[in-house]
Amino acid sequence: MSWLRALKETARSGLEIERLRLEPLIAVRGAAGLALVVGVSLALFGPVIAAGSAFGAFQAAIATFQRSWRPRPVLALVSGASLAVSTFVGYVTVSHTLLFLALLILWTFAAGMTWAAGPTGGIIAGSNVSIMLVTITLPTSVLDAAAHAGMMAFGGFVQAALIVLFPVRRWGAQRDALADALAGVADYARRLRNDPVAPFDPVPLMTARNAAAVTPRQARRRPADLHGARGVAERLRPVLASLADPALGVPAEGPERYWVWEILGAAGSLLDSAARAVRHGDPVQLDETALSVLKSPDTEVILTGPPRRAADRLVSLLADVIEIAEGTGTDDRTPGEPLVPHRRRPTLLRLVPVVYRSMRREMRRGSTILRHAVRVSAVAAAGYLLGAVLPFGHGYWAPMTAVMVMRPEFTQTYSRSVARFMGTVVGVAVATGIVQAAHPNAELSALLAVVSAGLMYLLMRTGYAVGQVCVSAYVVFLLWMAGDDWSQTVPERVVLTLIGGILAMVAYAVYPAWETPRLRDRLAAWVVTDGRYAATVLDRYADPASRSLEDVRTALLTTREARVAWQEALEKARHEPVRHRGISRTSAADAQDALAQFGRVAMLMEAHLPAASATPVPEAAALADALRRATEEGAKAVRERRIPDWGPVREALEHEDAAPGQPPPDPFVRNGATLLLRALEDFSQALEISSGRA
Repeated sequence: MSWLRALKETARSGLEIERLRLEPLIAVRGAAGLALVVGVSLALFGPVIAAGSAFGAFQAAIATFQRSWRPRPVLALVSGASLAVSTFVGYVTVSHTLLFLALLILWTFAAGMTWAAGPTGGIIAGSNVSIMLVTITLPTSVLDAAAHAGMMAFGGFVQAALIVLFPVRRWGAQRDALADALAGVADYARRLRNDPVAPFDPVPLMTARNAAAVTPRQARRRPADLHGARGVAERLRPVLASLADPALGVPAEGPERYWVWEILGAAGSLLDSAARAVRHGDPVQLDETALSVLKSPDTEVILTGPPRRAADRLVSLLADVIEIAEGTGTDDRTPGEPLVPHRRRPTLLRLVPVVYRSMRREMRRGSTILRHAVRVSAVAAAGYLLGAVLPFGHGYWAPMTAVMVMRPEFTQTYSRSVARFMGTVVGVAVATGIVQAAHPNAELSALLAVVSAGLMYLLMRTGYAVGQVCVSAYVVFLLWMAGDDWSQTVPERVVLTLIGGILAMVAYAVYPAWETPRLRDRLAAWVVTDGRYAATVLDRYADPASRSLEDVRTALLTTREARVAWQEALEKARHEPVRHRGISRTSAADAQDALAQFGRVAMLMEAHLPAASATPVPEAAALADALRRATEEGAKAVRERRIPDWGPVREALEHEDAAPGQPPPDPFVRNGATLLLRALEDFSQALEISSGRA
């Protein structure tokens, strides 16, 4: 993609407005906390400290809107406290330019590195640095700075207290995540009726898995209907696929196929009912027609063999889902696994060494996070110096803009730069017009700022540009309350915002972290994890007596993460102004389809794992070993731009045919292994086409 086209695409995405479900009660709660803090500050300390405290309460509320499964009060407290420390230390050093510049570089670099722990930490840390650049200009003495810092921490405490005292949809995010996972499996069941090999999007299940991790305190309070349904939904997916696939299930036509259609439709209906019940915390309303299909004795007459076993397993799993959604089930484990009370999430103190280790892992050459930290710290320093040199007041606006818009990836950095500039122009113009027309006093300015913040909380997820309109107006009203001159607001904010956005965009162009060159590494990682997953499944056929589903489960989650990482990388690379490095877009799509089919066949075989008392399948061990070796070598070939060769897998299959005096190979295992080899050959063919075009 050319630079011109990339800029057009990112600009368009930055200005997009989405129609999402709004949460007015949460927005009102955040605005009320802000109003309380500003009102107390005005009454006790005056408008200048009130402006500083308002930034603390504002940022604490924004932190609670981030996509995090950690308790919202904790996010508010951490945000308020960290901003208070940043402001006090920044004010103490700001009079010494070189010392403050060193502190700004260090502070910004650390904020950039916190992206290693996830986007929530990175966003909160970056926002604190950018707001610190504003708040250090407000105090006039060390004692005054301490008062500002104290009120900022108080703002975080107030927001946290309001969340505890006035909860809105307690456990709502976790409910939505689990309901989306159940609804995703329900949609998959319906799509399998028309397309027996329909693809499945694992992201909702992965999101629900992340949401299921809780701290010890949360575990004691978690509702019963949020405990266990995710694990059952995970086990439903391979059962549904095995029931629908003609290769390992019922024929493509005939009475068996018709009955499978009915069963899949009934399963989708019941899963939708469970999803609605979980989302709203209501009793499950079951479809009697769907229940009659699943309980019908016709299943035992029409279906035989593996399809019959899959149908019986499906009915059992659906019963578990309904029980859990009704709050009467508590089991969150697969057969053969020990009972695990809950997935643990570290407490705040135990999170510190985890974050530190994550940051240390990213301190390596080629790390996207490290490059982002270097970029953002360099731009913050350059923007601060440039703002000080230019003949404007409020030079902090340029580095603040740069820090706010910069992200580890190209698309978000450029789209947010455009959206920030456009939103600032509109927000500053509107707010300045109101100030010029009304000349509000401190109290009215505070009210206007609270209204702007409330609109920000309400609309922030509809689009970054919309949020920036509200944020810009909020800052204008606060600075007017603190005695700022409105006549300087428009030219300063607009010009310095433009400079900050340009600095951010130039920095990424000069020191980029393109995803396109990493595509082959991402694809190779998916090949390896897919191969290990299939080999682990085959190992269970080779030795059913020692079967433990924990290693199969771990291998499945690993390959799922690798698949999502590949898809995210492919989406990021799609907008980058970089020529493809030996893998075209068409070939990447074909290779993705082949690996998805490979993983799907392995999943179908997992759905029919033998019982511990079943007869071992010796040839499965040789196939598993061949798959491991072949996929590891294949991944190496992908990285080196060679075409993978699947000779070891082919030889293992041929050896089964040629073994004299041995019992015949298990037809199910052999059929599955043949399908696995076919998917690998399709993968090589996709890369071969890409090599021919390169």
